[in-house]
Amino acid sequence: MQVSLEQPGGLERRLKIEVPEQQIADQVRSRLQSVARNARIDGFRPGKAPARVIERQFGPRVRGEVISEVVRSAFVEAVTSHQLRPVADPVIDPLIADEGQGLAFTATFEVFPEVTLAPFEELDIEKPECEVTDVDLEKMIQVLREQSKEFREAARPAADGDRVQMDFEGTLEGETAPFENGSAKDFNLILGQGRMIPGFEEGLAGGSAGEERTLNLKFPDDYHNTDLAGRGVAFKVKVNKVEEPVLPELDDAFFARFGVEEGGLEKFHAEVRANMERERDRALARRFNEQVLESLREQNSLDLPKALVRAEAARMLQEMRRTLTMRGLDPAQFGDGEDSGAFETPASNRVKLGLIMAEIIKLAGIKPQPAKVRERVEALAASYEQPEALIKWYYEEPSRLSDIEGLCMEEEAVAWIVGKARVKPVSLSFDDLMNPRQTAKEPVNGEA
Repeated sequence: MQVSLEQPGGLERRLKIEVPEQQIADQVRSRLQSVARNARIDGFRPGKAPARVIERQFGPRVRGEVISEVVRSAFVEAVTSHQLRPVADPVIDPLIADEGQGLAFTATFEVFPEVTLAPFEELDIEKPECEVTDVDLEKMIQVLREQSKEFREAARPAADGDRVQMDFEGTLEGETAPFENGSAKDFNLILGQGRMIPGFEEGLAGGSAGEERTLNLKFPDDYHNTDLAGRGVAFKVKVNKVEEPVLPELDDAFFARFGVEEGGLEKFHAEVRANMERERDRALARRFNEQVLESLREQNSLDLPKALVRAEAARMLQEMRRTLTMRGLDPAQFGDGEDSGAFETPASNRVKLGLIMAEIIKLAGIKPQPAKVRERVEALAASYEQPEALIKWYYEEPSRLSDIEGLCMEEEAVAWIVGKARVKPVSLSFDDLMNPRQTAKEPVNGEA
């Protein structure tokens, strides 16, 4: 077998491989002899058909099978002899395999990059620190009260914070019939939250029960429903009811909602603070881990295999589609469901970090620790109704533990890096640390 290696550029490699006809013919002959022993051909007893008949009837198929196997084995032998690490299956082209001419083909593929790590001692990493203050505690209690608020009917015009119950019907500019999903009855909307398109909530301010208004608006140019984006619309609105928010009192009934049955305000404060500190500790660990990984990504440069980036982008696209579907949304409203190009940058970041972490784990000699893996699985299962069933599911098939093992090894790698890097503490407020985000909700036509 003759092999020549070319390096067109970057991580791409090209192997030109030639296999002599004799090697192909020997395998074809051996396999035809095996076929002949059991072949059933009209006019001949089993195993007694002449070689020329066997070759005429089975030869092309057998040669095709041999060629496919030789291509695979020759490629493996070639990359092994040249100490190459292919990222994915090669592109085979052209393929010459006519009888009598042997086998010749070109295999083009990418290899994993050589990862040369920047000195860990030169990494500057910020370690966030946070104290839960009395002010933070009072803010959290106010949030809990807001989450438990009720609404009662108010005999006055609507203002921000009020809940308005209404009927509305939207008609696009230039049309006479309401557009699809553009109407609703007894629709509840809290003014000031910015759920609707610009001008809608503002147009209801000062409205009273029984009042009717027409709101002449325009959908934003970047509206998620492209059929409506940038179009003018008139909403006919009838206000059915105006309700004002009422916050619950800080009393035993309110404390009981959060599991505090005795101890009053003091015990309630202690429980809320303890929960905030638990959330803070998790957020600090998560933020610090992100800081370490970001520093690694910024301080290390390497070429990225395009095949890995494409595969990761496609995986991220599928993750997004599943998430949107689980929320009851149509993924098609948010762009081409088959185009993963928008994920190229985050996919590149993930691939780069994955290659760096793999090298660090190898360098540090980190292996999955069964006790830590078990602890992580049990923690994950604790939130399920039948935690033992989930634990059993993981351990029934060892391959299911691969992601958990990866997370555990990453944690150990981060700790190993931190022991060598320059770490600087940075104080954060509770609000800055937690960076609360509103729970994603399903938009309806008219919502922003």
